[in-house]
Amino acid sequence: MPIKVQNDLPVKEVLENENIFVMDENRATHQDIRPLQILILNLMPLKEDTELQLLRCLSNSPMQLNITFMIPATHHQKNKAAISHINEFYVTFADVRDRYFDGMIVTGAPIEKIEFEQVDYWDELTEIMDWSEGHVTSTMYQCWGAQAAIYHFYGIRKRMLQEKMFGLFRHRVHNRKIPLVRGFDDEFWCPHSRHTEIPLKELKKCKDVTILADSEEAGFFLGMADEGRKIFVQGHPEYDRLTLAKEYRRDLKKGENIALPKNYFPNDNPDEKPVLRWRATSAALYANWINYYIYQITPYEMYGTPDFR
Repeated sequence: MPIKVQNDLPVKEVLENENIFVMDENRATHQDIRPLQILILNLMPLKEDTELQLLRCLSNSPMQLNITFMIPATHHQKNKAAISHINEFYVTFADVRDRYFDGMIVTGAPIEKIEFEQVDYWDELTEIMDWSEGHVTSTMYQCWGAQAAIYHFYGIRKRMLQEKMFGLFRHRVHNRKIPLVRGFDDEFWCPHSRHTEIPLKELKKCKDVTILADSEEAGFFLGMADEGRKIFVQGHPEYDRLTLAKEYRRDLKKGENIALPKNYFPNDNPDEKPVLRWRATSAALYANWINYYIYQITPYEMYGTPDFR
């Protein structure tokens, strides 16, 4: 799938070296097919790492995607290198408020231990979530983003875990006839890295959300609402092979009492290369989202209030 990004986006060269089809702005202007407009609200501190992960995942569909990266204007950025990158490649909500998008991704954020209302950009985030209902065909909420959306729309609070859910966990598929899980194995592995969870028992009581996959150990993983206009992913299918390893070593350097990520390092030896066991599931998830919940539904003319139903 061709992904259209700015000509000078730093991660563009990395993607090209991986043989991922990244179309620059000059080439894209010569195509007659309307590209899909995808907005990514990147709440993660390491912007370029998250960009790479998500762009890799979005590269498994034949559609041309125009990617717009956004950050909350009300969040104070501390990292000077990140500020420079953001100033060049990111927009704020004010810049896109009057636009319409085919799809949006709201990433996770390492702020799980903070109550939602205490997050400095919470009011802006809720405004964006409400805005998306009339301006975006389908929104995928990931990890903390999924917890925030389910709390905002359905009032289900996140719950603090006794220990971090950290590692690779086995999941099972439900509602196999729903296109979002088409191509999934009956059981599959996927990474988790979080201190809180959406209580599965409470979520099962919510008639608005259809649960599509969960785990005996890791709990809720994948669900949808409003016929796919809202997708909730409490996990990290976008993670690279070494992301959990980097997080583990980062926390060790901080002096944190962090356990080895479960089911991740061969023989539980952090010096051995982790086995990549979730890429096929990740590719299927993002391809199904783009095809069945955006491309097959989104209006050709993206102006006015789209009739998504």
